[in-house]
Amino acid sequence: MTPRPLIGVSTYLETGARWGIWELDAALLPAGYPRLVQRSGGLAALLPPDAPERAASAVARLDGLVIAGGPDVEPARYGADRQPRTGPPALARDAWELALIDAALAARVPLLGICRGMQLLNVALGGTLVQHIDGHAEVPGVFGRHLVRPVPGTRYAAAAPEETSVPTYHHQAVDRLGAGLIPSAHAADGTVEALELPASQGWVLGVQWHPEMGEDLRVMQALVAAAS
Repeated sequence: MTPRPLIGVSTYLETGARWGIWELDAALLPAGYPRLVQRSGGLAALLPPDAPERAASAVARLDGLVIAGGPDVEPARYGADRQPRTGPPALARDAWELALIDAALAARVPLLGICRGMQLLNVALGGTLVQHIDGHAEVPGVFGRHLVRPVPGTRYAAAAPEETSVPTYHHQAVDRLGAGLIPSAHAADGTVEALELPASQGWVLGVQWHPEMGEDLRVMQALVAAAS
């Protein structure tokens, strides 16, 4: 039997998490992420924030990497001042995940960025973000849905060629694209909803929505196939 590829997924590191009788610091990840990896044919390994210099060693043990959703990227990372509606920083996570992205790109390990993960991929390659947009997170704590339209000829379009309704929750978005990145899906309002690097630079894709909150496995199945 062919071994399932090992897919690392970055996580939160939160203080005062509660379960049962316990209230402790915890490395956290919504269960939808590992379940999506497992349902798509991979083995999930959780990667809590660590020293950035250890990222290359971690990535070397993986067949694929997912940078998960989460808090807003620190604006200083893309040369911007903090705006009033930008959330509090997660500096250790920013540093760790940027190091993971750099290591994956250098080693050509297949890489999928989800929501924040797509934004951080853009920042890692020199791009910038819009710090607030309306219409993509209507009710606090509740995922919405909207349509995304693939760009023909892209990696994303090969996986999902038709217009698709996706689970969404974000208030920031890609502004200027990072070096080499091309848009591969848009929302009706023009927001870049997926981006990727050309195939010559390895398997690299970011999606602005949350596939772990839906039933469509195609994006994660494409990552797992590339990692096999």
